[in-house]
Amino acid sequence: MSEPVRTPPFAAFEWLLSGRYLRARRKEGFISVIAGFSFVGIMLGVATLIIVMAVMNGFRKELLDKILGLNGHILVQPLERPLTDWKDVADRISGVNGIRLAAPVVDGQALGSSAFGASGVFVRGIRSADLNNLTSIAKNIKQGSLEGFDEGQGVAIGRRLADQLSIHAGDNITLVAPKGAVTPMGTTPRIKPYKVAAVFEIGMSEYDSTFVFMPLAEAQTYFNRNNDVTSIEVYTANPDKIDGYRKLVTESAGRPIFLVDWRQRNATFFNALQVERNVMFLILTLIVLVAALNIVSGLIMLVKDKGSDIAILRTMGASQGSIMRIFLITGAAIGVVGTLVGFVVGLLVCMNIEAIRQFISWMTSTELFSPELYFLSKLPAEIDIGETSAVVIMALTLSFLATLYPSWRAARLDPVDALRYE
Repeated sequence: MSEPVRTPPFAAFEWLLSGRYLRARRKEGFISVIAGFSFVGIMLGVATLIIVMAVMNGFRKELLDKILGLNGHILVQPLERPLTDWKDVADRISGVNGIRLAAPVVDGQALGSSAFGASGVFVRGIRSADLNNLTSIAKNIKQGSLEGFDEGQGVAIGRRLADQLSIHAGDNITLVAPKGAVTPMGTTPRIKPYKVAAVFEIGMSEYDSTFVFMPLAEAQTYFNRNNDVTSIEVYTANPDKIDGYRKLVTESAGRPIFLVDWRQRNATFFNALQVERNVMFLILTLIVLVAALNIVSGLIMLVKDKGSDIAILRTMGASQGSIMRIFLITGAAIGVVGTLVGFVVGLLVCMNIEAIRQFISWMTSTELFSPELYFLSKLPAEIDIGETSAVVIMALTLSFLATLYPSWRAARLDPVDALRYE
């Protein structure tokens, strides 16, 4: 008696039968529906994960760029005595290797008003040269200019604040500070009108609606500073290496100072974003998991329906490994194709996310991404290659794992028992 012919793993007939089982006949329509739902579930799960992770990455990156583009990476504040020697300290800090800018500032709160309205504002006194070095401001001037900023008494205000007060470059804004001149009757508010020299738009609604930049000397007078400044905003070449800069700045200051870096100033905000990002990843992973479970149920029903086919194949000499690989290919094909289609859909949506948002807003006549709530004027998406690869690998792994038990069950089915299913 001759030895049976052993076919290599994943032979052509195994692929042929797997493809045949994927094209269900009319009486197997229910199994086909389950396979279809599995495919759609994995596709939507992968696409949704990629889109949500990209949007959250883009949201974090845009916020970080805008926050660090306006506020310093390190805030230098005085200890023991006021910063009356601010010019010398700023010059010494500027000389440190890797420090891009050390800008002395005077910060204060006031009420900005016009003939058409009023709004609380954050006033920052700054030198003209330092303001021009802040590219987030200097490159986003929408009206007017910063020329002669130090010489005059003009101020630069955000676009949203200008809209709220219905004023433009060249108009006047009246600033009201609670602490003004000291009189025998007490401290009176300081009220002074300023010409709007420039209107800027950073793209972050919180800054565009509150910030007012004023010449440093004028801010010192307006807020009753005795030739000192509130703090020095230090901008570094690489914010991620802030720990190394802290020591250098402390040594170069030459006086007692207190340092606060950007991570400490925004710790609560960015930690909340990170927690939200992790939770969203776990929740959306459940979509892919549910779709993978649909593959399990669909394959188990397919194995039961194909009991006679399995018996015939085993009788003709097909090994248990061949039977297992046939159903493994059938189930894995759903997961692989669903993952690849979801990957393509996710990339396409991420690349056109802002156009899609505007179209949906136009169709529904609603504001889907309110700048007042989300701080940004447009919906960002930043695709991370490592994160996207992790999503694809996770979906493929779940899809392959989902096929193991039904395939093993089909391989272990005895031909006699298989015929009893019919």
